[in-house]
Amino acid sequence: MNNLGSAKWIMDQRFNGLQPIDVYHKELAHVEPSEHSEALQNVHTLVRKTFVLEEHVSEALLQLTADDYYKVYVNGQFVGQGPAQSNYYHYYYNKYDVSEYLQQGDNIIAVHVYYHGLISRSYNSGDYRQGLLAELSVNGSTQVHTDKTWKYTTAEEYGPTSVIGYNTQFLENIDSRLQLNGWRERGFDDSGWLFAWEHLEDDHLLVLQPTPTLSVYEIKPQQVKRIDEGYLIDFGHEITGQFTMKAHGQSGQTIEVRCGEELLPDQRVRYQMRCNCTYQEIWTLSGERDELEFYDYKAFRYVEVIAEDESALQPETFAAIVRHYPLDEKACQFESSNPLLNSIWSICANGITYGTQENYVDCPSREKGQYLGDNTVITHAHAYVSGDLRMIRKAIEDFALLSSRVCPGLMAVAPGHFMQEIADFSLQWPMQLLQYYKLSGDREFLESMYPVAEQMMDYFDRYKRQDGLLDSVNDKWNLVDWPENARDGYDFSLKKGHIEGCHNVINAFYYGALQSMSDIREELQMPRRDDLEVFCASFRHAFYRPDQKLFVDAEGSEHASLHANVLPLLFGLAPEEAVTSIVGLIRTKRFSCGVYMAYFVLKALAAAKEYELLYDLIVSDDLHSWGNMVKEGATTCYEAWSKELKWNTSLCHPWASAPIPLFIEEIVGLKPASPGWEKVSFEPHLPDSLREIRLSFRVPAGEVQFELKDGLISLNVPEGVAVVKQVG
Repeated sequence: MNNLGSAKWIMDQRFNGLQPIDVYHKELAHVEPSEHSEALQNVHTLVRKTFVLEEHVSEALLQLTADDYYKVYVNGQFVGQGPAQSNYYHYYYNKYDVSEYLQQGDNIIAVHVYYHGLISRSYNSGDYRQGLLAELSVNGSTQVHTDKTWKYTTAEEYGPTSVIGYNTQFLENIDSRLQLNGWRERGFDDSGWLFAWEHLEDDHLLVLQPTPTLSVYEIKPQQVKRIDEGYLIDFGHEITGQFTMKAHGQSGQTIEVRCGEELLPDQRVRYQMRCNCTYQEIWTLSGERDELEFYDYKAFRYVEVIAEDESALQPETFAAIVRHYPLDEKACQFESSNPLLNSIWSICANGITYGTQENYVDCPSREKGQYLGDNTVITHAHAYVSGDLRMIRKAIEDFALLSSRVCPGLMAVAPGHFMQEIADFSLQWPMQLLQYYKLSGDREFLESMYPVAEQMMDYFDRYKRQDGLLDSVNDKWNLVDWPENARDGYDFSLKKGHIEGCHNVINAFYYGALQSMSDIREELQMPRRDDLEVFCASFRHAFYRPDQKLFVDAEGSEHASLHANVLPLLFGLAPEEAVTSIVGLIRTKRFSCGVYMAYFVLKALAAAKEYELLYDLIVSDDLHSWGNMVKEGATTCYEAWSKELKWNTSLCHPWASAPIPLFIEEIVGLKPASPGWEKVSFEPHLPDSLREIRLSFRVPAGEVQFELKDGLISLNVPEGVAVVKQVG
């Protein structure tokens, strides 16, 4: 379905006549893999359209999309890139005001279209859907649209390569001798280019992207240091984007570019990164003045540039083109009298910044995928860091509209064509929906998503026993926590596809989902269901041990892991007599879990009103702590508590950002008391050790400002917003 008027979907002729590959299936279903031509992988296509404007431009709107991705230029100037990844049956397009780029007379639209061609989390690709759709209106009337008069050619400079991550991206070994310089400019001779092929049977169903396109900007290094045969470049902290530079050397001369998140003991870049990405690329010079322009993005802090002839290098041109979801740095500001807390806040906020691309990514290196369970933590933190709820709404909708079509019980990854399912994550989707509603007050969206939530809950009914507990949930991975060594000895076999029996964590998350559904029904003025009390009784009967006043991991087990007790405490499954024992368990075990589960540990302590221990865990410097990340030199929060605690740790993983929402809501004590922050609940639980705090963040009605100084608290909320439950 074409939402762009008379525009035609155009493509590289090599894709003409290829039937789309059906890439969607249940993860554990036996599916014969479809063959995909290697020649049609990692395809860079350059597209141009010249046109003449007779009149003065007062307004101009460019609408476009591409599969898999585009970067668009008007008269040589970069306009934007996108779209946000999405499935073909709900495919995003973008709009740009391009009036400032146009002129009377000759004009050019130039687009660099990229087709990945692999099944991955990072792109919706590997299905033979390739090409571009665009329409330009000037002063209210259509001036140009894609059709067979547009010209295209293949960008030949991307030479022999290899795949890194989990089919995440191709390394870019660029040969500038094959580069078409000036192709984005007016006057470039494209007479030898091919005319585009119109895809008259294109099946993309287009939807205007509900979020803004990425913020793209250049930064300079904080330090450049001479090393043997080149330079070591430090951007000061982890970033996401592309390294760029200029050079002038002999034709055929090569420059090696190595990127990494950290340095080796010899102070060289660890480009063979611990997250299993090898960022090592070769740039071949043309003999002219060349500029290095990578297309895809990486997560890195350091760069090494190595050349046999260093005279070709121009270190004054070293820079990075940074990209991430737009974020106003003034949207959330925080400073306290505790330097460690400030550092923890900083690495978490940076993780959120660089881990939010066109969607939330679990890491911007190895996978670049949006995981449903990660989003429980990430969306909560991003709401405060950015003050922008559009991305959260889109993320919830991604799983509702994209993954539910594959499985009503929801997939673990969306968008992307990697078919993965995690039961724990599916059961957190109603919690995310309810959380978004509390933060936004968007009742219409809540109503529209409610049927998807009901459908998801109904899906899990197939695993319900007579007593209401879920047993042998086998078509989805039962995660509990990750990595495996972060499960605190959880006493239940979690082999994917071979789950036998009834265990604690999956049932605790199911109860949490039931609670959220009950609250959603109440908000929508629908009858509450009466299955909560019955389920609670069954859960206690199966897993609670009155003699220990603790919960065990599974039926038949006597092991009481941290995970098996934190979730019952959080969701109210624990009897009153067990609260002290469970808190004691947490006090002893502390974070005997991964950073993902740490969010639920902190939430559980808040539910038990154990604020002193909650704060102590946030600012701890144990091996399992955010303080340890700081000690290890983190500038963004890690995937695991330490670089060495996981075999492939990524050093930018926003699922570790729990301290931000938990500090704001439970220590400072600020929460929405009614949907959309129309009322603010204020119940601070400030430790005596914190002498000063300055905090501000945005809510739909405006800015909330909190300050602690010399023992005095001040709170300012937007006009018309009432403060309730004020204490102290």
